[in-house]
This record gives sequence, C-alpha cells and structure tokens, in this order.
Amino acid sequence: MIFSSARRYYLLLFVLGMAWPRSGWAQTAVRFTISGTVRGGRGETLPGASVAVPALNTGTAADSLGHYSLSLPAGHHQLVIAFISYQQITREVNLKKNERLSFNLEESGNELGEVVVEGAATLEQKLKTTQMGVEHLSIKEAKLLPALFGEVDILKTLQLKPGVQSGGEGTSGLFVRGGSADQNLVLLDNTVVYNPNHLFGLFSVFNSDAVQSVDLYKSGFPAQFGGRLSSVVDVKLREGDRQHFVATGGVGLISSRLTYEGPINKGKGSFIVSGRRTYFDIFTRALNKANEGKEDYSPIPDYYFYDFNAKANYTLSEKDQVFLTGYLGRDIFGFSSPNGFKFSFQWGNTIGSLRWNHTFSPKLFVNTTASVSDYKYTLTNQLANVFNFNLGSQITDYTGRTDFEYAPNDRHQIKFGAVLTQHRFGVGRLSASTGDGRLGIGSDVHYFGLDGGVYASDNYKATDKLQLEGGLRLTGFRSGTDQYGGLEPRAAARYALNDKTSFKLNYAMMYQYVHLVTNSGASLPTDIWYPSRLSVKPQQSQQVSGGASFLLGGGKYLLTNELYYKWGRNQVDFRDGAQLFVNPDLDQEFIFGKSWAYGNELYLEKKTGKTTGWIGYTLAWSWRNFQPQNGTNGVNGGRDFHPNYDRRHNLTVVVLHQLNPRINLTASFIYTSGNLTTLPLGRFGVQDIPGSSVGIDPRPVPVYPDRNSYRLIPYHRLDLGVVYKIGARRDQDLTLSIYNAYNRRNAYFVFFDTVKDKASGRTTGFQAKQVSLFPVIPSLTYNFRF
Repeated sequence: MIFSSARRYYLLLFVLGMAWPRSGWAQTAVRFTISGTVRGGRGETLPGASVAVPALNTGTAADSLGHYSLSLPAGHHQLVIAFISYQQITREVNLKKNERLSFNLEESGNELGEVVVEGAATLEQKLKTTQMGVEHLSIKEAKLLPALFGEVDILKTLQLKPGVQSGGEGTSGLFVRGGSADQNLVLLDNTVVYNPNHLFGLFSVFNSDAVQSVDLYKSGFPAQFGGRLSSVVDVKLREGDRQHFVATGGVGLISSRLTYEGPINKGKGSFIVSGRRTYFDIFTRALNKANEGKEDYSPIPDYYFYDFNAKANYTLSEKDQVFLTGYLGRDIFGFSSPNGFKFSFQWGNTIGSLRWNHTFSPKLFVNTTASVSDYKYTLTNQLANVFNFNLGSQITDYTGRTDFEYAPNDRHQIKFGAVLTQHRFGVGRLSASTGDGRLGIGSDVHYFGLDGGVYASDNYKATDKLQLEGGLRLTGFRSGTDQYGGLEPRAAARYALNDKTSFKLNYAMMYQYVHLVTNSGASLPTDIWYPSRLSVKPQQSQQVSGGASFLLGGGKYLLTNELYYKWGRNQVDFRDGAQLFVNPDLDQEFIFGKSWAYGNELYLEKKTGKTTGWIGYTLAWSWRNFQPQNGTNGVNGGRDFHPNYDRRHNLTVVVLHQLNPRINLTASFIYTSGNLTTLPLGRFGVQDIPGSSVGIDPRPVPVYPDRNSYRLIPYHRLDLGVVYKIGARRDQDLTLSIYNAYNRRNAYFVFFDTVKDKASGRTTGFQAKQVSLFPVIPSLTYNFRF
C-alpha cells in the first residue's frame, strides 16, 4: 500500500482547517436558494453561463451540465443571465422560499456573435476561479480555425494552447507539461477513450459537428478526475435541438459528415446522430482496378475511417433527466497483392454510457453514470491458402460512478462521489495456421483489474478576496493478488488583489495504474495497455504551480503567467530488445525511473470585438532518469536525458477577424524548438581496427552519443483560413484552409544515406537527410445547415 506520505497530508489538512475563516458558517439573514438550468434557444445547455445579482455583487456560473445554484437573502432581486454570443436577459424574483427557475437565451442577432466565442467562463470568471492550467475550447472557435485537409480537429486546436506539445508534424497527440501521451485522461461524456486518434494520429476521433465543448486541465485537477498523471481532456457531446429538426454536415477534401438532430415528445427531450467517413479507398480501389494486370504495377493499399456518434436526453420529471450516449469508430487498412498475399489492419473504439441526473433539492443534485469502453485492434496476414497469421489486443472497461454536488450556501461548493471500474486487458492474442491444417498455434494473454476511487472537495469563498479549494481522492487498484492504493490530495487558492488582478497557487498528486506498452514516442494503434501488477508499480506524479492573472484594456484582455514544477516516480520504459507482443512475462521487460519538468507559460487572450484570438509562449524543460536495474544498464547509462518531445520554446499566435457579416478571416502561427532525436556521431569498420581480419563483418558500426542529444531544426508554420457564409440565412459556408501557407519544409525525421564512389561503387561515407511530411496544402470544405 502506498501511504508513506499520508501523515503529512493529514497534518496539512488539520492546519488548514484550524486556520479556515469561520465567517461563512453562520448566516445572519434568512436566505433561500434559486437553482435551475440555463439553455440556449434550441434547448442546448450552456455550460459557463453566468447568473448574477449586480446589486449584491454576487453570482455564479453554470456547471458543465448547464446547472446553476445561487444562495440569496430573502426579498426582491434582479437577476442578469448572460452568455457570450447570446442575448442577455434580466428577471425579477421575489424570494420567499427555495425556487427552481430555468432560463432560455436566444442567440444574439449581432453578427459578431459568430466570432465572439467564449468557453466555460468569461474572462472575468476565469480571473475569479481557483482553477489554474485550464483551457476551454468551444466548437465554434475550433470551426473557424484553419485545418489540415479541411478536417476540423479539436485536439489539434488544443495544441495551440501554452504548455501543450504535439507528437510531430500533423499529429493530434498531446504532450502536456512534460508528460507522455498515455498520461492524458481523455473522456467522452465521462467515458474513457483509450485511443483518441484516426489515421495513425493525424486526426482525432471527435467529430466537430457532434461536440459541444472541450476542457483541458493541465494542473489543479479537480478531485473527481483521476487515473492519469499529466492532463484531463473532458469532451462533451451536444444534446441536440429541442425545438426543430435540423440537418447539418459538410463535404471536404478527404471526408464528408452528416448530422441530424431534433426534439423528442414536444421538447421534453432531444436527440442527435452524427456520422463521418473518409473516402481514400474509393480512389485507391479505382486506381488499382484500372491498373490491374499491368506489369510491375504494385497495388496501392486501401485505407478509410469512419465514426458514428449518437446522444439522446429526456426529461422524466422536474427533478429527473436521463442521457444516453454512444460512439463507434473504426480505422480499416488493407492490402492485396497479385501473388495472393493479403494484409489487413483494423482498430477502433466502442463506447456507451447511460447517465441519470437527479435533483434532491435546490442545493443538492447527483449524476449517476454506467458506461462501457472498448478499444481493440486486429492485424491479419494471409498468404493465399498457404499460411494465416493473426495478432490482436484489446482493453474493455465497465464503469459505474456517482457524482454529487452540494451548495449549502453561497460560500461553499461541495463535490463528492465514487467510481469503480472493472478492466479486462487483452495483452495479446496470437493465432497462426497453415492452409492444410498441419500446423496451428494460438496464444491469448489477458489480465483483469479492479480500479476504484472515492473523492470529496470543497470550493470555499472565505472572503471577497480569498477563495480556497481543497480536495482528497482515495484510489485503489487490484490485479490478481497484487494490489496498490494511494491518497491524492488536491489544493488551490486564489487571492484577488483587486477587480483586475488575482494570484493563484495550486498543488495536485496523481496515480496512474494502467500503462501503455509502446516502443515509440508516438501513440500507435498497436500499443498495448497493461495493468499495475507484480513488479509493475503504479506511476505517480506531483505538480505545484503558481501564477498571476490580469484583466487589461477595460476587461477586453486577460493576461496570465503560470509557473509549474512537476516531478514523478515509477515512470515506465522498456529494456533494449524487449519482447512486447504476446508475452506472458511482460513484467520482466519494464524498467522504472523518475521524471521532472518545469516551465513558464505566458498567455494573452481576447474574446470581444471583431478581432479575437490569443498569443501563448512556453519556456519549458522535461527530464527522465532510469538507473541500471533488472540486469540492464538502465537507459542512457543511468544518466539524465530529455524525452524526444522536450521543446525548449513554443510560441503560438491565433487571430480571428470578422471582415464583414459574411466573411471571417483566420490565421494561426506556430514556432517551436525541434524534436530531439538520437543520431550517430560516426561509424567505424574493420579497416579502423588494428589487426582486423578479412573474415570480420565489414559493415560499418554506428557510434551513438547520449539519448536524444541532437535537436532537429526549429518547427514553424503559418495556416490561413477564410470562412464565407452563403444562403439567405447564412446557414451555409465555404471554408478555405491553407495549411503551411509558406511551404516550410519541417523535419519529420532524419536518416542517413550512404555515399558511394561512382567509379568503384565503394561506400565513402554517410549523409544525413531530412524527411518532410506536409508541403503547402489548400483545401475547400462546404458546410451546411438545413
């Protein structure tokens, strides 16, 4: 059991409790609670909408479900309900008892509403919250930005935020504050997504037409989240239009998509179904058929992906609402040669969840969710009727969780709950046979794991200037007879110097009980998820961060500066030559070490006016160390080294400008230090060895320095976009995107090619060559809404 640090946290909590201001516990006036839901004109919930009482200088923001709760003195009050790009409304209320009031906001008639987009909070609300390292992205914002092949990708948009690195050119992988890709918890309506990528990481699995919003937590993780070390990516799907039946979609360069939504039973509920498919395979199959039978023609492999989202919600009563979510996505890669060799590779996620939301009182409500998440891949080889080979892996989760929110008064926002997950790890399935049946082998390595946690947190407004949040999460994991557990304290504080300036501090500890078995720096479909068991201890990280936020220009700009330091232990790597597939003794292939990362993130954003956007700059370092163990030399001889995704400098500039009611112009610029890699310092052959004999292998042997000691050239790119609205109601548009507008040849990787003497044909040396992936790529997409 991992409880070595428990005493210090109990002592810390006790000291904080003794120092906790008591002003909020006693209420000297009669108070009542007003609560409800804030929705848009089509019935969709509006997370982050503000419900304020200006006369009392108080208010609250709706949570991720659009629910709000506000404690006020008895009597007459004027409420102001607002959300950016929606028309503000005011309501008079005479509180004589607890009341439930819901509000519907209409989209603003001001055309600026198309570009004045805001997430879960206005800039002022972001200034006032205790949360640090949180980025909110609305889908309206993502759809305006230039996109590779015209395919809007929310994960790529998150890469434009400070502290977030990409895995490489064009990929949607996230490396957050020095953490690896598998240390990100990706959720779709509270359900884990194990592989959020299509096309080997070039696109994410999230269809922009079905997504409502995305929250990225880089630090200060709320206590309800656990199981990963670096970040939480919380994706919420849209609920559908409660008023009208609507069809939306788009036709792009590589894919098309279609979404249909509408009301259920006269506005008591709504549904949305959305599908997307690429059509590479249509062209490759036509080309292969046209060249069939030609001499020396090599067929082009087929590839396509598709995904399908569905969600429905229904209001059973004033206090009860149910939600049903489903997702199915597949990538399919196939190749057939004239000699009878066939190769196929399929992978994808299947997700389903059922959620019940119940309101006990204006101060207390609960969300209870049952979900299943399944990720698997299958690789098949077939040589005519001579030989068959199949390899696969799978992870399946069955999860139940319940989350309570309790607001006893306007000073406390209490959350508590529990979660339990049953894992099934299919580490490797192998089968091979000959066509005549004389040979047949098979293997299936799998494990089970039980993962649980309970948590509680309190966001306490001690004074008008001081806000504190404390949380504690107790987690446990069991696989076979092996079990682990740990306490995860979370703490945050905000102090407002005045209405325009605040300072924040944050601390969090996280445990990770499942590990991604990969021998690559990027997440690939063949990577295997593996449980903590035997000698494979859970990973752990701690992070402390601090910063300041300033409202500038009369509240039009928010400037934040955050510093962080993160350290971890039991970080996972693999010994050289590790056997990763269908290995019942995979525990012996792991080696463990420590990590640490630190940096400074500077961020300026603007959310109002015709020109909006942000500028972010990150200066960061990330380190790893793996000492000799288990009969190995460790990694890099036990010396410290940087992981390949360590980037010293990262600058992003995003600008969105509304030229007129029909035309929006967008641009994004990225500059980062190049990826790290390991290249040989030189090579030596037998001629370099005194007394070497002719019988020795004459091939040159490379000499390598420390791991990741060479940095590729800096990466930079400019993307441009134009959104032109057409139609009488401007419900259609043509979106032109230009990826890599000035055709920068960024390094994807470097390899060494041999240099030979033309006369003798002998090798005279080696030359490093750079491989670039994407040149300038224009794309045009037609989007519609009927």
